[in-house]
Amino acid sequence: MIALSLAEIAEIVGGQAHDIPDPAIRITGPVVIDSREVRAGSLFAAFAGEHVDGHDYAERAVEAGAAAVLAARPVGVPAIVVDDVQSALGALARAVVERLGTDVVALTGSAGKTSTKDLIAQVLDRHAPTVWTPGSLNNEIGLPLTALRASDETRHLILEMGARGIGHIRYLTELTPPRIGLVLNVGSAHIGEFGGREQIAQAKGELVESLPSAEEGGIAVLNADDPFVRAMASRTKARVTLFGEADEAAVRAENVHLTEHGQPSFRLHTPTGCSDVTLRLYGEHHVSNALAAAAVAHELGMPVEEIATALSEAGTLSRWRMEVTERPDGVTIVNDAYNANPESMRAALRALAAMGRAAQARGARTWAVLGKMAELGDASLVEHDAVGRLAVRLNVSKLVAVGGREASWLQLGAYNEGSWGEESVHVSDAQAAVDLLRNELRPGDVVLVKASRSVGLEQVALALLDTEGEVTGR
Repeated sequence: MIALSLAEIAEIVGGQAHDIPDPAIRITGPVVIDSREVRAGSLFAAFAGEHVDGHDYAERAVEAGAAAVLAARPVGVPAIVVDDVQSALGALARAVVERLGTDVVALTGSAGKTSTKDLIAQVLDRHAPTVWTPGSLNNEIGLPLTALRASDETRHLILEMGARGIGHIRYLTELTPPRIGLVLNVGSAHIGEFGGREQIAQAKGELVESLPSAEEGGIAVLNADDPFVRAMASRTKARVTLFGEADEAAVRAENVHLTEHGQPSFRLHTPTGCSDVTLRLYGEHHVSNALAAAAVAHELGMPVEEIATALSEAGTLSRWRMEVTERPDGVTIVNDAYNANPESMRAALRALAAMGRAAQARGARTWAVLGKMAELGDASLVEHDAVGRLAVRLNVSKLVAVGGREASWLQLGAYNEGSWGEESVHVSDAQAAVDLLRNELRPGDVVLVKASRSVGLEQVALALLDTEGEVTGR
């Protein structure tokens, strides 16, 4: 963060100084909410959570080097006391971003946000100093923490924005107003909370509504292949640019195909030229993510050859998202267990099928170890059934459905699609899945592990990569 004095911060957030010996002391370290992450010169923001109250760690944070604490009450150490820590953190983030004048790029969508954000970050970081959301810290706390990592050298600030209801994205854009807004897609994620895709589209479109006008430099980057997203062009005053495989997309892909390992390759077209791209990522769904990243980079002035090179060299920055590891015995583990919704589940299964074609030709097998997709509401049975059916249609060798009711629906779908005998199995928990796989995996097999975050199915992948380990639980 830019070095602000405690007096300046108190004025920005409307707080009162308590036990501060010198208001001129500057924050020179990161702003953190975990006392274990404190560095010299940090500002420690104390949040009162459901199980842990950060105020109880204020003294420890100062002992570790924090210059002060942002708190809701006096804590006996140097502190700026405010009515609401979350609001104060947001106000501080907005003030810092405004002072820096950094180009803010915000993105949202039902699926692929984190993977696309990681691609944009790696492409733009070749162009100029870039700060981006770590992992999926895309909410009202994670977003200002990311923004506060920006410094005087930062040219691009890439912010992922999540939403669990109408108004959430609008609130986030007020904290860090973007100049460029990217909307990837409108899918089924959280449909049980929103009530339908129309409501999801309403929430996601709040991003383009927040953008400055075209005359003021605002740019809305929209997916030409998603009708819900494309319709958002009427909701913004910003200039609209389209990406996708549609002919009218300004940034588009042609000759899309997968390598024998399941990695997408295509010809990238932009208004300023064309270049070939072969991604290191797995699955055809990453083509759309790459086009979104290319569209943003093009708008920020990068030449197409540099964009293509950066995309071809980009890897996975965030854990448990199509994280591919080959064991010494030749078994490949695909850990995509960070989260799941119907769209991302289908994309992962298609990627597994593509990766497994060569393996199946050699007599090896593909395994889909799948669990519950959360927050689908009344659509849950239909969507789990459909995923089970798709696994059979894609000729996945073995389906292992892990968990309770939703897992039984996955297996039922596979059964009704013609999966007989031992082609699909329902097991009670992650440890049962590990025990089954350890007994049956053969060299050359490819194993996909995927479920919603709450299921914790990444433990299956981690246990399979540690031949002596077991599921540790959550």
